[in-house]
Amino acid sequence: MTTEVLLLSLLFLFAINTPIAIAIGVASVTAILIQGDFSLMMVVQRMFSGTDSFHLMAVPLFMFTGTIMEAGGISRRIIDFANALVGWLPGGLAAVTIVAAMFFAGISGSAAADAAAVGAILIPAMKKSGYESDFAAAVQASGGSIGVIIPPSIPMIIFGFLTGASIGRLFAAGILPGILIGVSLISVATFISWQKGYSATIAFSFKEIWRTFKRSLLAMGAPMIILGGILFGIFTATESAAIAVVYAMVVGLFVYKKIKIKDLFPLFLSGSITSAIVMFIIATASVFSWIAAIEDIPAQMAGTLLELSTNPVILLLLINMVLLIAGTFVETTAALILLVPMITAMQPALGIDMIQLGVIVVTNLAIGMLTPPMGICLIVSCSISNDSIAAISKRILPFLGILIVDLLIITFYSPITMWMANLVIK
Repeated sequence: MTTEVLLLSLLFLFAINTPIAIAIGVASVTAILIQGDFSLMMVVQRMFSGTDSFHLMAVPLFMFTGTIMEAGGISRRIIDFANALVGWLPGGLAAVTIVAAMFFAGISGSAAADAAAVGAILIPAMKKSGYESDFAAAVQASGGSIGVIIPPSIPMIIFGFLTGASIGRLFAAGILPGILIGVSLISVATFISWQKGYSATIAFSFKEIWRTFKRSLLAMGAPMIILGGILFGIFTATESAAIAVVYAMVVGLFVYKKIKIKDLFPLFLSGSITSAIVMFIIATASVFSWIAAIEDIPAQMAGTLLELSTNPVILLLLINMVLLIAGTFVETTAALILLVPMITAMQPALGIDMIQLGVIVVTNLAIGMLTPPMGICLIVSCSISNDSIAAISKRILPFLGILIVDLLIITFYSPITMWMANLVIK
């Protein structure tokens, strides 16, 4: 009875558009009351213990790094460098949007921050250059999804926290898949731009690439510090996040001088609010996961899938299908906490490393960020371009198609994730 109440109340609350954290919390409290074996004080205790983690400290720190770097003028410098690299392609601005999103992904760890920071500049620029508004928004939404695959990645931190997998190895494992996805999206955007007759923005020039690279070098210092420190075993993901915050503050205040002392409080406030939303979801989802574990729900769900087939290929396809559907309706953090216990229970039958499984999970949920109704990248792009979700959803279909192909490559070709992961110095 407890299991049915837990799941049905959660689905009902999602259906009536209750905020994610509230829905999970209310469903969990209802299940505890129905079961009757535990005091409601356990809710508070589980919420606290669910967020009391050194690894999770990286979440607000990476979010704050992205906030500071955006305010500090990094977006413009990254976009200029991206323009020099790919602006000469047909529909140069579309390719620039995706490359800029890839660079910014190495700073923020958040798809929403990635889409907002780059989209605020490039969606208006594309519209001004004659691009159809819904296509411009679709390109930006697609590029924004890379924000959780190229490290640092907040969903990867949460996956590592839930499973005990090395966050450093997860970060390294996301590098090549992120590049694969970026190149694939650029190919689709360029092909559509060529069909539509969208022109390049500049002529190819090594001199311009070098000039913009030098100008953006400090802006890209944060991802270099984060990845270099983790890959060479100098510091952990959480320590790298703290160092990145200090670096971003120094660059923004004293080098680019785009941030003033009076700007710090609003930046701290903005970063705190964004982080609090994510941490509140983690806290309430921890209560849900505790109840699910007591009722043995993950093992039951895993057993149901294992009854369908024992073939690892079929199982991986089933897991991808479940995750893609979940990513469409459930916020990424909540989906991780709700589904990862079930998926990891199946890992021995899948015959793959936990690190590769982590990248598969995150890639699936990244694709979910492009699909209504919970597609956060889609929503952010809509708010910038002033187009309807329905209009952008139609234009995003070619990008979703290539992302599914990339997902299958990541799922069934392990070297693309494990080669970089195995280079990490533990």
